[in-house]
Amino acid sequence: MAGPPSVPPYPDRRGFEDLAVGDAFPIPSRTMTEALFAAFQTASADNHPIHYDREYCRHRGHPDLLAHGFQVLIQTAAGAGTFAHVIGDALVAFLDQSSRFVAPVYAGDTLYCALTVVALERQRTTGVVTLRSTAHNQRGELCLEGTQRYLLRLAESAKRLPVPQGGDKLRARAGEARRRAGTGTRAGRRAKRS
Repeated sequence: MAGPPSVPPYPDRRGFEDLAVGDAFPIPSRTMTEALFAAFQTASADNHPIHYDREYCRHRGHPDLLAHGFQVLIQTAAGAGTFAHVIGDALVAFLDQSSRFVAPVYAGDTLYCALTVVALERQRTTGVVTLRSTAHNQRGELCLEGTQRYLLRLAESAKRLPVPQGGDKLRARAGEARRRAGTGTRAGRRAKRS
């Protein structure tokens, strides 16, 4: 049985070692259409009328349908722009994210999102890249700001280690976290108990 089809290389492929604080990865603009509101409502099962009932919104002082915070957040997904394509197979895991929603987004608003490298933490075989995520509307107002952290395989590690598949990714990430915390060995576990 043949393996998965190969993905053509992205022209600007980079690894953890090639990233620098300040590197920016813009995401194509996207207008928050009624279709996107309906799709998000279907996918999220969020049926609060502030996201789909214009009269309800207007009665509460909003000019139009109010986007759910997560609907805005997903516009900053790494795969929506070039970051995920640039790092390619170096990606091991999406570790975490945090966001602040600082201005409302309404139906018809156009969002301009970007990811910018703000920190790089090299480890033994991997590195953690922290990205600042932002979403501005068509008036230049900041609507969302936050951070996203990704675990990347170092280039020299990628040559030695097989790419984890499925559940192995989680086990590999958990093992790496235990090693960093000193609980991945018998001695480390005994020291932690005492």
